Amino acid sequence: MNREVTLPLIVDDRGTLQVTAADVSKLLRRLGGRWVRLVEEGEQGLDEDTVAALAIELAKLADRIDVACIAHSSGS
Repeated sequence: MNREVTLPLIVDDRGTLQVTAADVSKLLRRLGGRWVRLVEEGEQGLDEDTVAALAIELAKLADRIDVACIAHSSGS
């Protein structure tokens, strides 16, 4: 699955970001982790393989955000 994902940025009327990239990547990782914990706790209606695949993809997206921000801040 190598599709591009565009994340909308939330800015105020001066163009200042209201959510940092670090917060977004942290949220993505926590969401995936929460889903995995629900499966481990026996939550009904959740497919273990699907949850694992989604959690992995969220972590990959978070990694891509982090890498892009590092590259941007270092001038690459």
